[in-house]
Amino acid sequence: MNKTVIMFFTIVLSLVGSYLPILFGDNIFGIWVILGGLVGGILGIWVGVVISKRFF
Repeated sequence: MNKTVIMFFTIVLSLVGSYLPILFGDNIFGIWVILGGLVGGILGIWVGVVISKRFF
């Protein structure tokens, strides 16, 4: 597994997960922003592992 690929997807999906609640009107310190970042980070780890195993 390539750690760089996993970290890239973790950071990108964590940022996307944190930003989505802001698009729907939540403030930057809301609980949904924190939960979105957590879910996005976990999803990013999973996506990074799958892509790393398949292509690298």
